[in-house]
Amino acid sequence: MSSSCCGAAGTTKALIIVDMQNDFCPGGSLGVNGGDKIISVINKYIEQFSAKNELVVFTRDWHPANHCSFKEYGGIWPSHCVAETKGAEFHKDIFVPENHVIVSKADTSSKDAYSGFDTTSLDSDLKKLSIGEVWVCGLATDYCVTSTVVDALELGYKVKLLVDAIAAVDVSAGDGEKAIARMVSLGAEVYKLK
Repeated sequence: MSSSCCGAAGTTKALIIVDMQNDFCPGGSLGVNGGDKIISVINKYIEQFSAKNELVVFTRDWHPANHCSFKEYGGIWPSHCVAETKGAEFHKDIFVPENHVIVSKADTSSKDAYSGFDTTSLDSDLKKLSIGEVWVCGLATDYCVTSTVVDALELGYKVKLLVDAIAAVDVSAGDGEKAIARMVSLGAEVYKLK
């Protein structure tokens, strides 16, 4: 986990912003329809957490150029979010506060990872800060958001799913709604700004 600051010790909740990277936004190699439309809402959540000095976490795909998820290497996706490229950068309109951490995932060629908790230090870092609740938003509802939420629940966190700040791939119509229903059935609480 790279960090500009380690977060305030004793905070009880953290905001996890999943994969708001150029390649997942419209115009990117794996763009989610409407993926940029949620940025203004995400920024409001970031401002809310920052104002209270609560931890803000950004997850990102940080793939090597020969990643196993890419079609040319036997995967199902076009090449995306290759480390140190424009496509892997966070969208320019996302507010990145001083107090934040970045979690890079799927950064080896042979392992894919949808969840921000998969083969990262996110769980241990949150526990060190006594964080027991995570608020989750970002891209995409039916893939990396769901995986991150499911892992958070399995690891014992209370989870708020920020339904006004997510967008789905919807490979099949309704995938996003099904993903939300699954997360709720497992214990996530749906939340949106008033």
